[in-house]
Amino acid sequence: MLSLFRFFALWPLPVLHLFGGALGWLVWAFSPAYRARFRANAQQAGVSFAAARPAIAQAGRFVAELPKLWLRPQHIHAIHHPQFKVTIEGQQHAEQAFSEGRGVVFFGPHCGSFELGPQALAELYGPQYGPVTAIYRPARQRSLAALELAYRQRPYLAVLPASLTAIRAMHKALKANQAVALLTDQVPPEGLGLWAPFFGKPAYTMTLAARLALQNGATLLPVSCERLPRGQGFALKIWPPVGLGKGEADLLGVVTRINQAIEAIVLSQPGQYLWGYGRYKTPRQSAAVPGASKAAL
Repeated sequence: MLSLFRFFALWPLPVLHLFGGALGWLVWAFSPAYRARFRANAQQAGVSFAAARPAIAQAGRFVAELPKLWLRPQHIHAIHHPQFKVTIEGQQHAEQAFSEGRGVVFFGPHCGSFELGPQALAELYGPQYGPVTAIYRPARQRSLAALELAYRQRPYLAVLPASLTAIRAMHKALKANQAVALLTDQVPPEGLGLWAPFFGKPAYTMTLAARLALQNGATLLPVSCERLPRGQGFALKIWPPVGLGKGEADLLGVVTRINQAIEAIVLSQPGQYLWGYGRYKTPRQSAAVPGASKAAL
């Protein structure tokens, strides 16, 4: 697996995107279940198939760009990389949040280059405020899981497998006025979420981002990282903050507002969202993060 990643990491990014687009359509052609879920989720969101259709190729482009993102030399920053060409919007929201001294919870959806987003945020704010801490669910395939663990770490980006230790690390980071990063549209294990509306339909939604913000007084900032057409680069956008409302007594309200922020991002770039993801599925039973809900209380 590592040899394959090293091979693709040598390719120019536009060529990787061309290859990835074909890969996305190949998966579409051979997976009826994926096609059905893609269409159903887009329809639930009120997005026409014509508007969502580019996301078929974009899903493949996301996979194809991973070798370039993970294996580039540690000293080469994404925001300065000539092939990535990252433009940045909304930095004033992050600067205001950090100035308040209670940390920042960056969150976003599976949309665009959600792997590049945390790297860019770490490069922007890590040198001044300390590393950005992110957690992820390890891949089931052992060889890929080993790659994730070894190569997702970047300067000023601490990427940790989901665990009670990782959640404690996030609390510690926020108390030090650092930032954490989460993908909040990923269905959490049973007991670690609440049912909240997502495009008008109940979806089991993680409470971790809301709890982290509520318990530490941190600012919730939505983030998107749009992949621009024809190799023009990426557009990182930090959106206005999500209000914490009435505090911990309004946990469902905060989770709902997080979902609404995700909806706004998705509707702004429907051709980049992973419509094939089972967002409305029943949560799985898991012992991966024992006691995590209590740890975040």
